[in-house]
Amino acid sequence: MYRIVKKKQLSEKIFLMNIEAPRIAKSALPGQFVIIKLHEKGERIPLTIADYDREEGTVSIVVQAVGGSTQRMETMNEGDHIMDIAGPLGKPSDFIEEFEEMKDKKILFVAGGVGSAPVYPQVKWLHEHGMDTDVIIGGRSADLVILKEEMSKVANEVYVATDDGSLGMKGRVTDMIDHLVKVEGKKYDLVIAIGPLIMMKFVALQTKELGISTVVSMNPIMVDGTGMCGACRVTVGDKIKFACVDGPEFDGHLVDFDEAMRRSTTYKEKEKLQQFKAEECQCHRG
Repeated sequence: MYRIVKKKQLSEKIFLMNIEAPRIAKSALPGQFVIIKLHEKGERIPLTIADYDREEGTVSIVVQAVGGSTQRMETMNEGDHIMDIAGPLGKPSDFIEEFEEMKDKKILFVAGGVGSAPVYPQVKWLHEHGMDTDVIIGGRSADLVILKEEMSKVANEVYVATDDGSLGMKGRVTDMIDHLVKVEGKKYDLVIAIGPLIMMKFVALQTKELGISTVVSMNPIMVDGTGMCGACRVTVGDKIKFACVDGPEFDGHLVDFDEAMRRSTTYKEKEKLQQFKAEECQCHRG
């Protein structure tokens, strides 16, 4: 059993949890994820490690309550226990092994929605190793922009773009990239984009035109986290990869996003059914 030691609401349906898991915290690295199982018959939920504290033995996760299991997690509080957490899983971010080659490069991170959660530990790790990066955080509105304050402490510059203009630039993250590169004249050697598939697709298309190497994280399509279910199969160039065991990070200019987006709808009906059951259960409890 794993105890929830801290819970913080980041927005209406997005919350952060610090969970006591010393063995995972000891070996976790940016880019990796955990699999959470709430109870014996619960589904396996893959969640990116948003932060870790080796001394306190905790790992942080950021959850958006969109389905039955994540809605159940939303009802849990500090002191409650999660039945099982497996991890760290997945490969760490490439720059960790290639740091000597990367340390002189200018990196721009692009985080969409809850994509700020996996971006934060990467920016923090680079900062701790003497490398400051720029970050764009995007969201539909101000209340969906998360971890901006935390990101500002470890990034060189943090730029915000919201669809409705309620915070930062009015527009999408691609508009902000255009502004930074074409208006402000900033030059980047690498873009790392993490967020919804559609966002990463258009960022990759844009950076290909700009001639900037791009890495994307395919964690949005993961299901069981072990490669056994095949749901996270993705075409990268002329090869078939699995996001959970071969990634989750890949060359954004080689990923077949259209195929990935089609596959991501496979479980939509089941998710809607589970969400309905969870809401019905909450209604009865109320």
